[in-house]
Amino acid sequence: MKSSDETGDRRAALIRELLAELGEDPEREGLLSTPRRVSEALGYFTQGYRLDVDEIIRDAVFEEKQDEMVLLKDVDFFSLCEHHLVPFFGKCHIAYLPDSRIIGLSKLARIVDIFARRLQVQERMTREIAQAIERHLKPQGVAVVVEAQHLCMMMRGVEKQNSIATTSTLLGRFKENTATRMEFYSLLGGLRRAY
Repeated sequence: MKSSDETGDRRAALIRELLAELGEDPEREGLLSTPRRVSEALGYFTQGYRLDVDEIIRDAVFEEKQDEMVLLKDVDFFSLCEHHLVPFFGKCHIAYLPDSRIIGLSKLARIVDIFARRLQVQERMTREIAQAIERHLKPQGVAVVVEAQHLCMMMRGVEKQNSIATTSTLLGRFKENTATRMEFYSLLGGLRRAY
């Protein structure tokens, strides 16, 4: 297995090669450190592959007599579209109905980061966040809504600057019970935020 230094050096060499393929001179002053910087940035942007949900939430699940909805809104995230390697970013909203177990709120945001910091599609990221919460808390239900703007749609292709993609995953009572689902959407308020 390669060390992180070896991996970073290999990525930097590939970035240097890519700069030359794009018609740039990787030896010019402004680009001399770019391969290393891009390599480090890509390592950070994809750190979710090296993070473990079990490890992150290990000591943050607590027994609690709580059966009413817990909602965390407006969790900012940044991710990379796996199709074009350009960013998409927005807000994630998470709700769950405890069944005697709750989780520290900051850990919900960390779960979002774990899955956002990978090459992603928004639909899968939404589902992965919900499934991780369901697996670790075993609640009565989980709801996740993600709203995002995609630079692959803004900078290239259709070039639609104001489009917002919204995805949801509803599990347990959020999927099965209309009243629970409507309470969740009511607490969310109007979607379609400006970022």
